[in-house]
Amino acid sequence: MVKEFQYRGLTKEDLDNTSLEKLFLLFNSRQRRSLTRGITDGKRKLIEEIKSAKAGKSKNPIKTHLRDLIILPYMVGVTVNVFSGKEFRPVNITTEMVGRYLGEYVITNKKVQHGAPGVGASRSSLYVPLK
Repeated sequence: MVKEFQYRGLTKEDLDNTSLEKLFLLFNSRQRRSLTRGITDGKRKLIEEIKSAKAGKSKNPIKTHLRDLIILPYMVGVTVNVFSGKEFRPVNITTEMVGRYLGEYVITNKKVQHGAPGVGASRSSLYVPLK
C-alpha cells in the first residue's frame, strides 16, 4: 500500500479546501512572514500563469527568475522552468514541495572539474612532464 502524503496531518484534499489564513498557520515562520507581508506584482503574475496552466489554458512553458516563490497547494501538478543562473531548469511541483521555495529545487552551482595544469601556470607546473 502506498503511503499517502500528509502535510502537518492534512491530506492533499484538506490542503486544497483550507483557506489561505489557516494554511499560513501551518507554514514555518519565515514563510508566514513572507506571505503576510504581501505578494509582489511579479509573483502575482507568475501565480496567474500557474493557475492558467493548471486550467489548461496556457500552452507555453512557464519560465521564471523568481526563486523565492513559496509553493502553495494549488500549484501542485504544474511544471515551472526556474532560472539557475545560467539556464532554465524544469521543476515539476509535487505535493511534498508545499511550503518550500522554488529555488530549493534548482541548484545554482555545479561541480568544478579542473583540467591539467598548463605550462607557466605556477611554479609547481614546471615539474609536470610535457607531452
